[in-house]
Amino acid sequence: MNILYACKDNYARHLAVSMTSLFDRNRRVKKLTVYVISMGISRESQEKLHAIAAQYGRELVFIELPDVTRYLSHTAEGGFDISVTGWLFAGRLLPKEIGRILYIDCDTVIAQSLMELWRTNLDGYVLAAVMEPTIYTEVKKNLGLTGQDIYIDAGVLLIDLKRWRETDAEGRLLDFYEKKEGKLFACDQDMVNGTLQKEIKTLPPKYNFFPNYRYFSYKDLVRHMPSYARVTEAEFKEAKHHPVIIHYAGDERPWIAGNMNHYRKAYEKYLAMTPWAGTPKEKGKEFYMMAYHLMDYATAVCPPIRWFISEHLAMRIVAARNRKRSHADKSEKTAD
Repeated sequence: MNILYACKDNYARHLAVSMTSLFDRNRRVKKLTVYVISMGISRESQEKLHAIAAQYGRELVFIELPDVTRYLSHTAEGGFDISVTGWLFAGRLLPKEIGRILYIDCDTVIAQSLMELWRTNLDGYVLAAVMEPTIYTEVKKNLGLTGQDIYIDAGVLLIDLKRWRETDAEGRLLDFYEKKEGKLFACDQDMVNGTLQKEIKTLPPKYNFFPNYRYFSYKDLVRHMPSYARVTEAEFKEAKHHPVIIHYAGDERPWIAGNMNHYRKAYEKYLAMTPWAGTPKEKGKEFYMMAYHLMDYATAVCPPIRWFISEHLAMRIVAARNRKRSHADKSEKTAD
C-alpha cells in the first residue's frame, strides 16, 4: 500500500496525527510505504515523523517539492497555493514503478483499515474520490458544471498513476488553471473537477467524511446537488456512524480551543501518541467556535439557514480574492 501526503512544516503536527492513525489502523497490511511531498518541513519535524514510522516498522520517504512556478504563466502563478496543490506533481516526483497511490490530506484521522479502499477497482478511471454535496452552485457554474455533474473533494484521492501519466493529467490540470487565470474557489479541487469530470469514479462517503455532514440530512444534500443520489442513504448513514477517514475540513477543527467537533476525540487520541503530545489548542476563536456549533444545530433544524450563511460568506471571499488578483494584475501591467 502506497500512501501520499503533501505537507508544510506548520502542518507537521497534523501529519503526525494522521500518519499515526494510519499505522495503528493498518497493522495487518504487510507492506505500507508513506511518501511525503515536503514543502519546507524542518529537519526536526522530519526526525519526529521518522520516529513514528520506525515505531510501527514502516517506511517513510520525504520528497522535497521543487519550484513549480516555472510550469505556470506569470499571470496565473500568483494565485497558485502550493500548500494545497503539491500532490498534483506526484506523477513526476514519485518513482516510476509506482502505479497506484492513495493521497490523503494531513487534516485527517484514519479510523478503520484502508485495505478495502486500496483494493478498489478503478475500472479505467484516472482516480476515485468522494463527492462534496455542499459545494456552492456558483462554484460549479464557474467550472462549467451543472447540477447533474459530480463535484468531488480532493482530500482523499485513489489515483491510477499509470493512467495519470499516460493521459498527461498534470498538464491538463495546469492548462485549466491557466485558462481560468487562477480565479478558482478551491484551487486544486476545482482544477480536478473542471478537468477530469468524466475520469473520476465516485467512492462511498465513509472514505472522506466531513464532521459537519453529521448535521445534514441525506434528502437535503440530494436536493442541493442531485448527482449526490449516486450515494445511497444507507451509505450516508454508515459514513456518519462508522467513517473510515475523518476529514477535519471546515472551521470547527479539533486543534482550535473551544471547538465542539463531534469527532474531536479521535484526533486527540492520536495526537497524544505523537511527539507533539500536549500541544495546547490554538486560542482566540472560542466565541466563533460556539457560534459555529450553534450553526451546526441550526442545520439539522432548518437547513436553508446554513445554505444561506455559508454561500453568502463564501461568495464574498471569492469576490474579494478576485478583486485582489485583478488589482495585482493591473499594478504589474502599469509597472511594465
